Amino acid sequence: MLVLTRKAGEGIVIGDNITIKIIEVKGGGIRIGIDAPKDQKIYRQEVYERISAENREAALHWQLDDLDSLMPAQHKDNKDKKK
Repeated sequence: MLVLTRKAGEGIVIGDNITIKIIEVKGGGIRIGIDAPKDQKIYRQEVYERISAENREAALHWQLDDLDSLMPAQHKDNKDKKK
């Protein structure tokens, strides 16, 4: 893990289009601003980890037939013709 020291008002650039800026350091917390493309998903780490765990748990109980039920009808027809 890369560890950097930054002060309020300073930033970090990731790639060509993501900038993280330290807005404020106050009372043991750090307020940051993130400038990234709108299509870039950004999560708090604890939220991301919870979503990932829920997805892994849900995937354990899926069957291939469950995936078929999610396909649009036209795609199903094409798939059935191939059988």
